[in-house]
Amino acid sequence: MLFPELSGNNFPAEGGETGGLMRSLDWVGSSLGPPELWPQSLHSVVGLILGSKFPMFVAWGPKLGFLYNDAYAALLGAKHPSALGKPFQDVWPEIWDDIHPIVVKALAGEASYFENLPLTVLRKGLEEQAWFTFSYSPVRGETGAVAGMFCVVTETTEQVLATRHREAEYERMRSLFQQAPGIIAVLREPNHIMEIANEAFCQLVGRRDLLGKPVREALPDLAGQGFYELLDRVHATGKPYFGRQASVKLQRRPDGPLEERFVDFVYQPTFDHRGSITGIFIEGTDVTEAVRAQEVLKEANRRKDEFLAMLAHELRNPLAPIATAAELLKLSAFDEARVRNTSDVISRQVAHLTELVDDLLDVSRVTRGLITLDEETLSISAVLADSIEQTHALMEAKRHHFHVHVPEGQFLVKGDRTRLTQVFANLLANAAKYTPSDGHISLRVEGDESQVRIAVEDNGAGIEPSLQTNIFELFTQGERTPDRAQGGLGLGLALVKSLVELHRGQVAVRSDGAGKGSAFTVTLTREIEVKERPDRRRPGIEIPPASNKAKVLVVDDNKDAADMLSLSLQALGHVVSVAYDSADALVVAERTSPTVLFLDIGLPGMNGYQLARRLRAAPETASSLLVAVTGYGQPGDKERALHAGFDHHLVKPVNFTEVVKLLATTI
Repeated sequence: MLFPELSGNNFPAEGGETGGLMRSLDWVGSSLGPPELWPQSLHSVVGLILGSKFPMFVAWGPKLGFLYNDAYAALLGAKHPSALGKPFQDVWPEIWDDIHPIVVKALAGEASYFENLPLTVLRKGLEEQAWFTFSYSPVRGETGAVAGMFCVVTETTEQVLATRHREAEYERMRSLFQQAPGIIAVLREPNHIMEIANEAFCQLVGRRDLLGKPVREALPDLAGQGFYELLDRVHATGKPYFGRQASVKLQRRPDGPLEERFVDFVYQPTFDHRGSITGIFIEGTDVTEAVRAQEVLKEANRRKDEFLAMLAHELRNPLAPIATAAELLKLSAFDEARVRNTSDVISRQVAHLTELVDDLLDVSRVTRGLITLDEETLSISAVLADSIEQTHALMEAKRHHFHVHVPEGQFLVKGDRTRLTQVFANLLANAAKYTPSDGHISLRVEGDESQVRIAVEDNGAGIEPSLQTNIFELFTQGERTPDRAQGGLGLGLALVKSLVELHRGQVAVRSDGAGKGSAFTVTLTREIEVKERPDRRRPGIEIPPASNKAKVLVVDDNKDAADMLSLSLQALGHVVSVAYDSADALVVAERTSPTVLFLDIGLPGMNGYQLARRLRAAPETASSLLVAVTGYGQPGDKERALHAGFDHHLVKPVNFTEVVKLLATTI
């Protein structure tokens, strides 16, 4: 027989706990009626359900009475065992709107299948999101008509959540890959298809369409650089490859040139569970900046070493004649003329040594920020005259043809006369040193309303293009002639650049190359009006007595600040009151009716803005002059002060000259 022998109430003897419950229940009052009246087709389905370990149920009759097995009872939770025999809708009312259309299809004779369908169920006292994979099939009665529906179901909540967790972990790892500071890429298959490339990798190679393409197609600019071959070897041998500061040339911009970058990297083969190579994992770091910094450091060290060697040579040059002259002076048989000549040699060489030491000290002071300019308004013509005077002898000695071109009119600049003279004397001396005898040197001045440009040009040795980019750096000097006739340490141009920049100017060089001369141009800001040089005899200012006396109120919670401003205003002849908080200020203002009030903004309690509004509302101070005194000087702070009723806005520490000028023009 297909089914076990029926028991007394027509249920199979098997069926576990649920089968036992079916046998013990009183079915007379249920929509299904007594089991002995059930049709054979229903008995057959119930027998099938109770004999299965897979979750199943059948809903039968007009009210779809609900019958299920032990495996399904576990899915019902607290709904079991009361669900036995109830109408389907009463068993799952919370999801009935979701599943009713599927039930209708089954009752119409059409089977349905759903995988991982999400449903919000109530089976443990609380709503919970659950997922199910199931099929609804029609069940026919004795007449062949559909009499109910049959369901095979499994809950897939754990599998769905596990899958989502894996996907979330994958996305998290993918996000970490993307955000990783190092370059990361994953290639698959023997032709190295780009599967993953993180942000750092894309920044290295330039923005381009990479994913899904073989590396030879994705990065064609790598051809001929050996990287394709390395990938092939790693995939063939299964052995990783490590690269250190490898040079790679990449076209990082469309239609742009190849740019050289340097990378530390590893090509690591990846394997499947059988040990077969599946692809290559690329990890590395763009070390371009570090490599270039090392190159700059090496170059700086090289120039420093050259400079030290040059320094030793330049110091020995004057020391040799000085030592010889000293030995000659020891000889008793020496006439007066020879003594004078020997003394002149010593003087010249000592002067040369002094120049070398002065250059070193000046460069040291400038690089450490120890130079302080003594600025005044100067005529550039006067500065250049001083510079020409210092270098005239050098030009005459080499019979140079020197031309000066200065247009009519006065060109004024603001600067330190001594230091600007030093700048142009250095440029003129350089031109004289590096221009052969009978050469041509010119000094040209041009200007407009805002700038003055001073150019020193020569037809001398010129400058190689490769040297022009760093000619103003320390320890940089052009090629010397074998006799080293030019002398010096090569610090002059570095000093020129630093001093010009201290004057808020720029210096530039132009040369067509070796033997074609050079031109150095200094650009300074032009001063249109002559400004009087400040009195440097003593600090402070001369305070003239005020012609108009005013009643002034100073309000500041900093007692010292308030008292000092008060004493200064009293020295001008004004009548001054002081308040150290807003409440006291309102009282004093009402009593004295001041015409001018200096208010600190950062007052405790009622701040300066609030106090200003109160004072503007009071009849005694409605038309008084209100001056904000604050440590905040941004445009927005000034606007806020004016909006609060202030007439003026001064930023701490207040320059008393501004106060004097303000009072002189407003009262």
